Amino acid sequence: MASGKILIVDDDTNICELLRLYIEKEGFEAALAHDGESALKKFESFSPDLILLDIMLPGLDGWQVCREIRKKSSCPIIMLTAKGEVFDKVLGLELGADDYVVKPFETKEVVARINAVLRRSGKSGERQNDSKEVSYDKLVINLTNYELKVDGVQVDTPPKEMELIYHLASNPNRVFTRDQLLDEVWGFDYYGDSRTVDVHIKRLREKLEGVSDKWTLKTVWGVGYKFEAKD
Repeated sequence: MASGKILIVDDDTNICELLRLYIEKEGFEAALAHDGESALKKFESFSPDLILLDIMLPGLDGWQVCREIRKKSSCPIIMLTAKGEVFDKVLGLELGADDYVVKPFETKEVVARINAVLRRSGKSGERQNDSKEVSYDKLVINLTNYELKVDGVQVDTPPKEMELIYHLASNPNRVFTRDQLLDEVWGFDYYGDSRTVDVHIKRLREKLEGVSDKWTLKTVWGVGYKFEAKD
């Protein structure tokens, strides 16, 4: 059985109750919020391990809620969206969402996504004993406890960005295509497009640009990306 606390935010009470039913059946503890303001309050009082966040909410919308939570927390967020446009997906990922599910959805699919995101963020109780850490000049990437240190300072980084930089830095000077990164970092259960990778690379570059001249996050034009380490 799974364990953990899930905050469900949707103005459709039927969807909330349906998701609560399935999530509690899986062994999670669930809390509900039906608008943006109460979502932020519930986030503070409930301290969830993951948030299911609808975009179309009364008051503060899902984008604004996501933005506010990201200012203070890297708690995994799965966006629920009735819109299938790439723009919406990319915007959500740019704001720091970890995944998204398009309505109408199968509740089993949502539960599978929750388990996958929690597993990737290291919050599912399945932590490995072996330490996953790579370090370079002024850079330490620790995937065991999801910590990124840049020039000695810990930088709050969403789980997916951590996994992406860890994957690249663990294979220095190896070029990965976007499709390879989607497959190896996001996993086969992710129904995204290659723009997702670009968004996450852009966010990582903002954190890592100009830190050291001994390594760089490099675009290989027409192919993909690599973590280039210089001797």
